[in-house]
Parts: sequence; structure tokens; C-alpha cells
Amino acid sequence: MANQTGAIVQQSLNALMGDSSFLPQIQDQRREQVFQSLAAILSTPNKVHKAFLRIALDNGNVERIPAFRIQHNDALGPYKGGIRFHESVNEDEVTNLAALMTLKNALHEVPFGGGKGGVVVNPRSYSEKELYSICKKYVQYFSDVLGPDKDIPAPDMGTGDREMDWMMAEYKSINPGSPYLGSFTGKSIVSGGSLGRREATGKGVYFTFRYMMHDFLNENIGWLSGSTNIFAETALAYKDKPLSLAVQGFGNVGSVTAMEAYKCTALRGKVVAVSDRNVTLYNEEGLDIPSLVEYAATHRGDLPSTDGELHEIGVSAAVLDREDVLYLNVDVLFLAALEDQIRGDNVGQINARMIVEGANAPITGDADEALASSGAIIIPDILANAGGVIVSYFEWLQGRETQFYTEEEVYKQLFAKMQKTMNGILPAYFGDPLSLRQNCFVHAVTKLSTVLYRQGKLY
Repeated sequence: MANQTGAIVQQSLNALMGDSSFLPQIQDQRREQVFQSLAAILSTPNKVHKAFLRIALDNGNVERIPAFRIQHNDALGPYKGGIRFHESVNEDEVTNLAALMTLKNALHEVPFGGGKGGVVVNPRSYSEKELYSICKKYVQYFSDVLGPDKDIPAPDMGTGDREMDWMMAEYKSINPGSPYLGSFTGKSIVSGGSLGRREATGKGVYFTFRYMMHDFLNENIGWLSGSTNIFAETALAYKDKPLSLAVQGFGNVGSVTAMEAYKCTALRGKVVAVSDRNVTLYNEEGLDIPSLVEYAATHRGDLPSTDGELHEIGVSAAVLDREDVLYLNVDVLFLAALEDQIRGDNVGQINARMIVEGANAPITGDADEALASSGAIIIPDILANAGGVIVSYFEWLQGRETQFYTEEEVYKQLFAKMQKTMNGILPAYFGDPLSLRQNCFVHAVTKLSTVLYRQGKLY
């Protein structure tokens, strides 16, 4: 497990160790043994699967491509987690993401364990035929450990419904006569996918922010107004203020988050900056998000990167370097790109006082501590970007029942589940000095520890 996640898990265990209401039947030396067991179980994956996929390229050459499937913990149910196609994929990264999935599912009470997959490729460098071959080989190499009741992959960075359709079809061909609809989630609608799955993560990311800053604050303004909690003070300072928002990343998560913010009438906010792998676009009066989404949809996900391209679609914006989105003088920053974007060496340049993690682990541990100590509000990945796995669970259920929900029903259930989680977390966050990330981890570790104890896994 990566240092940041592992450290926060250990902090959570330390807090629970001294909490007499947690597992009160276990005392003294036995309690120490149980917590040592918990630390060992939660800090390591159950299984690590690695293979080198043999891929025949269009030019006749053969490549061997490293691929991983990490299964962290299945105490709560089958392993669940996306498959990432990116050139930076490595075993440590995938292991950390699998651990984060375990905790995310526990936090939101989704009956899955945590898993993650990765293939070391830049999908832009391969033809459609080659990508199809990579997907088939991935399922072939890991077929023994995948399945609707064993390990259920989903899309992640560099993959989408096309890849999930290919993989499910290969799983079906390898396992004739067996249930297959639940073997992969994030599929296209015609292949048994769920309405709303592609947009779920981005919608959930914005929902967590809107719910905290609008619904929760308005419903709890009485006791919050008298609070000396530094995070409550920050939230109240921005409660009725027109907000400027920036979104780093304009893929499935970032573009949907930006559109949700653009359409939102509950908060007085405007999206003044968005970025992708090439550029940052900035307009202090607010950007035309619908036009940018439409442009990206027809240009392989890329934003316009020159004044001429912006002029062609009638969008007014300044073209800045892609990293500039992090340092703009904005109120809210949504991080929907890659890991480790805010670090110890650049945290001093961050101006946003509210940050929402749409990506996994975009803030390093030292930067997270520095921001939290200053009273900055960080809605962490474990809470904010769980929309994808929650709707994946709905898709898995629909596949088992072959009864499918409307898009409206999907979003209603998604927001209800995320609201329930936040109502269980936010009172503690605004009432004690722990960061929201620490509160979420304590909640998730409590659930996992209780289940592991009840299942007899700690002795």
C-alpha cells in the first residue's frame, strides 16, 4: 500500500485502538493482537496477479506488455475495481488503488471488496485492432480470477465501455453457459450496461461539493455558526459568495463535473478554467462549457489549444500552460486528472481554499497535511469519486436481475447513497479537528474491522 494510504489507515487504527466503544469485548493484550492483525491485513493485498500479454501488432511485430490484477480484500464481497490503460501503470500504483477501492466500498456500504487492474500502454499509440487484442489477452491471462462473483472489473483511465464490451465478450466465450452480464461493469447500454454509468463519477464529484456547500450548510447553519472548527469557518466564509471554479482534467470525470457546475443553480458559481493534457483555458467571466464539451467529443477528448480553434467555436478564453490550472486564484479546484498533482514542492502555490478530488490520490500526504492545517477544505477521492463504483454496483444488480433502471432512477439512487454517506461523515468533520479524509478513513476502517472480526479473520 502506498505510504499516504497506509499512513492514514494506521492513524485510523490508532484512533480506534483508544476508542472503548469499538470492539469493547476485546481488551488488554488481546486487543493489541487484534489491531496488529488488522494493520497487517489492511496494509497488504490478498493476491497479486501479473502477466506479460503477448500482442501481435499491425506491422507484424510482437510485443509483450506488462499487465496487473491486484485483489486487495474481499471481506465485504467480490473484488471490484477498474482496469487502467496508461504508460505510467506499475505494481505499486495498482496495489494502492486496489486498497483505496476496498476502503471506498466500505465507506459507502457497497457490498464489494477492492481490486484494481492495469496495463502498461498508451492507448493513443495503438490501433483499434491492437487495443481489441490487448483486451482479449487481458481476459485470457486473468480468466481464472475474474467473474461476476469473484472479481468484477470496470473502466478506468484509458478505458471505457468499448473495452468493457470487448472484455465481457471474451469472458463469455471462455465460460460458455455461465452468467456473464455481471463479469464487467461500465459496458455500453446495448451490452447490458447501466444508463448513467459513464457520467456517474463526474456527477458524484460535483454532488459531494454541492451537497456540502448548499444542502448540509443550510440544514445545519444553527450549530455550525457557533463552531470554532477551522473547516466550518472556511465553509461558512464561502457559503453565500459567488464562487470561481477550476477543473483539472477534461475526460469522462472532469468534463461531466464541469458541466454539472455550469448547470448548477443551487450555488452561485462559474467555471473559469478547465485543462487537459495540453492546455489550460481561462476566462474570469466564465467559460462556455457546453461548447468545449462538444468540441472535445469530436477531437479525441482534447480541448481547443489555439486562439484560432477557440475562435472557430466561438469560445472566449486565454490559452495557458496545462499546469497553470492548479495555481489560478480561484475558490474551488476540482482535480480530475492524475495522481500527485499537488505535492510538497508546489502546495505553497495553491490558492483554492476548497479542493475536490475527482482523480485518485491527486494530493500527496505532506501536501494534504499542509492544506488541512490551514483550514482548506478537501473532499477526498474516497468520498468524492465513488459514483462510478456505486453505479457499477447498480449495473451488476441489473445484470443479475435482467431488470434495468431508467437514468433518472440511477441518479436518484446514486445521490441518495452518497447523501447517506455524507450525512454520516460531515457532522464529525465540522465538529472535530480531523480532516475529512481522516474521518472517511476512520469510518471505512471501522466497518472493515468489524466485519473482519465477525468473520474470524483476526485470530
